[in-house]
Amino acid sequence: MAGSGTSDVKLLGAWASPYVVRARIALNLKEVQYEFLEEQFGTKSELLLKSNPIYKKIPVLIHDEKPVCESMIIVQYIDDVWINSGPALMPADAYDRALQRFWTVYVDDKFVPSLFGIMRSPTEEAKAEAKEQALASLQLLEEAFGKISKGKPFFGGDTIGYLDIALGSFLGWMKAFEEMNGFKLLDDTKTPLLCAWADNFCNNEVVGAVIPETAKLVELAKVMQARYKSAPPAN
Repeated sequence: MAGSGTSDVKLLGAWASPYVVRARIALNLKEVQYEFLEEQFGTKSELLLKSNPIYKKIPVLIHDEKPVCESMIIVQYIDDVWINSGPALMPADAYDRALQRFWTVYVDDKFVPSLFGIMRSPTEEAKAEAKEQALASLQLLEEAFGKISKGKPFFGGDTIGYLDIALGSFLGWMKAFEEMNGFKLLDDTKTPLLCAWADNFCNNEVVGAVIPETAKLVELAKVMQARYKSAPPAN
């Protein structure tokens, strides 16, 4: 993507990874030109292993030959480095920043495991439990949105911000799981604020360019489910 204030910027990632989507959205919002280096599903390139020897995971942002790892650390780094380009991803107020970070940790620690538990659960009972946990998390996020957004379209206010990116990067997978299982995670009755937020988020041009297509995610999810079912049980 063409942009301003650029230098040598590369992003190691995979199209379907919501964590990679986080970094891509931040780069696009900040109008940073970068080279996207696609990692193949199930493999790890030499560059990835060299750039992230601790976790050996994507995404990795490489800026001026220096690697930055972990998706939300990358988002924060992008906001700090390209401070004069695009909208600020973090609010100016210290308490508001703390709230954004708190709920981002909640998304990663509570919501995401239950969301992907829907796909990974070995039984229908376990799947139902994961679904209920995901719905409970979304209900809390609905309440948080009402307070943090202050009546504006995004967690970040008038523009997409840090927490919007953290949660919004999973909307593609949420839609895929809804289609595969015949239920709604975001509901106009139970989570009306998040429903409106999700529409606003996905309708943003730079977001829509990197959120994966639902049909492709469904196809990938079926492949992943088959692998989970064929894997030997954990001891």
